[in-house]
Amino acid sequence: METWELDFEWLQLRHKIGQSMGRSELPDLQAILFLIGIQELGWWEGKTFSKEEKQDLMHVAVCTLLEPDGYFEFVGRDQDGWPHWNRIRAFEYQGVETQERVLMGKILRYFEAVFEKEK
Repeated sequence: METWELDFEWLQLRHKIGQSMGRSELPDLQAILFLIGIQELGWWEGKTFSKEEKQDLMHVAVCTLLEPDGYFEFVGRDQDGWPHWNRIRAFEYQGVETQERVLMGKILRYFEAVFEKEK
């Protein structure tokens, strides 16, 4: 995907998520990772997450996004229902900007699947 395509699709997704949340402010990468983490956790109603849990939820999102490419392997859920993965290999992309752009592409594919299920 070319840079302009990624940027365009990313902005569209941010608008769609922002609208669905009733927000005037567009969610950033961290907020979207947090939302994916909550979705993958599977329960959240009435739950207030601690700062550590919010970080854990973003980790859940990253593992979910990178698992299909063989970076992580899902091993199951703990007694509290939190998913866990084993790291299989290191993330080979260097630099924060490059890593963020890779995650943006993975997030776009993730939401394509989510929106497809809603049809």
